[in-house]
Amino acid sequence: MISFILSFVALILGYILYGKFVEKVFGPEPGRKTPAVTKADGVDFIKMPSWKVFMIQFLNIAGTGPIFGAIMGAKFGPSAYLWIVFGCIFAGAVHDYMVGMLSVRHGGVGLPELVGIYLGKGTKKVMLVFSVILLLLVGTVFVYSPALILGDIAGDGGRNSIMLWVLIIFLYYIVATLLPIDKIIGKIYPLFAFALLFMAVSLMVVLFIKWPSLPEIWDGLGSRGPADQPIFPCLFITIACGAISGFHGTQSPLMARCMENEREGRAIFYGSMITEGIVALVWAAVSSYFFFDGGAAEVGSTTAAAAPTVVTKVSESWLGIVGGILAILGVVAAPITSGDTAFRSSRLIIADFLKIGQKDVKNRLIIAIPLFLAATALLWFNVANEDGFNIIWRYFGWANQTLAVFSLWAATVYFVRKKSGLYYLITFLPAVFMTAVVTTYIAIAKIGFNLPSTWNVAIGASAALISVVLFYLWKGKRATSPSEKEQ
Repeated sequence: MISFILSFVALILGYILYGKFVEKVFGPEPGRKTPAVTKADGVDFIKMPSWKVFMIQFLNIAGTGPIFGAIMGAKFGPSAYLWIVFGCIFAGAVHDYMVGMLSVRHGGVGLPELVGIYLGKGTKKVMLVFSVILLLLVGTVFVYSPALILGDIAGDGGRNSIMLWVLIIFLYYIVATLLPIDKIIGKIYPLFAFALLFMAVSLMVVLFIKWPSLPEIWDGLGSRGPADQPIFPCLFITIACGAISGFHGTQSPLMARCMENEREGRAIFYGSMITEGIVALVWAAVSSYFFFDGGAAEVGSTTAAAAPTVVTKVSESWLGIVGGILAILGVVAAPITSGDTAFRSSRLIIADFLKIGQKDVKNRLIIAIPLFLAATALLWFNVANEDGFNIIWRYFGWANQTLAVFSLWAATVYFVRKKSGLYYLITFLPAVFMTAVVTTYIAIAKIGFNLPSTWNVAIGASAALISVVLFYLWKGKRATSPSEKEQ
């Protein structure tokens, strides 16, 4: 428990100290008009109170990542704490803040447009395809996982029950994606965000009451998971949303279109990521108890339980009927709301690329219908294949972190062109590290090139070295591009 407490305090201090530093380096301008004011359209560009924007951003980025990812990541041992803390403070929160604030500065553009401004038109086209595919994977993953939990709650985890919930959630996605952002998202998402926070706080209180004997950092950082999954890079792919996630880069522009003032950026973007890190930290501690200190037997389960089962068993056992319902509601709402904003982001990204205004509902349908047809095909694959969900999840994990790499490099180019001295290191260092992670993972993973896992360090070091050399070659002959000017 001492490692958990130290990690919790570190996340809070990270927001107060490093978050303030990153904000100062970027330099928000409170007097500058935001896209919510200059481009107000009553659909996607709408001013909302900062507290509401924070709650929506937090719920959008949360999904199942900080919960399911932390549950699976806890099997690696106490090293999960370190990745959540350092990843969140120095990589994930910086990533989310920079994408959100750069989007504000460039008129609320989506991630592919933003990356294109700093990494070139060719990269922009790659990012367009990559982002839409990732968001479709998110939408599919975040339909199926809450359907599993809802099926358990209803007392019938059978195939028919799960498919009924899949259909209900999918129909909701269609409605929420097409309506103006303040009609459903602006009204009910803050309530769901509260449920998710209630769950995290309640579980943390129970942890302090039980004070279990959890593995501590000083007990050793070696992996306690499967032998074929080395900590590097597997831990850094497994725990994504609780540390750093490229999916967040597709969500931050949604709230960049709703912010009234740039000074709100640190709380909304950096703060929501730190909050998500706390949720991940709580579930990592709970899962350590579940897997390593008899927690599974206490709640009537086994250490072989899947992540959704861990959630339902722990919530019902620890928090009672009412608390369990509220806790599970938060866990169910998080992926559902991330799923529908994933489709909304896809619509807006494609609309930006094709220059199709979204004020007219007809224009929204032109883009949304093909998106939902593609998502239906993915869902059918998921249902038709016994291991479909796991296959999609593995591809999602790698694609998710790869997207973050593009965003971090774009932010690094921004700092270099801004001539801000060595401050570019705040995004450069995590960009190099994550480049090594995603390259190594796709090289040794079964879904990739399936190279020997013992090559992981050599592959990672080579990828990092090559990225550093290429960056400094570019930096040595850089020239400011007119396209980089902020609006």
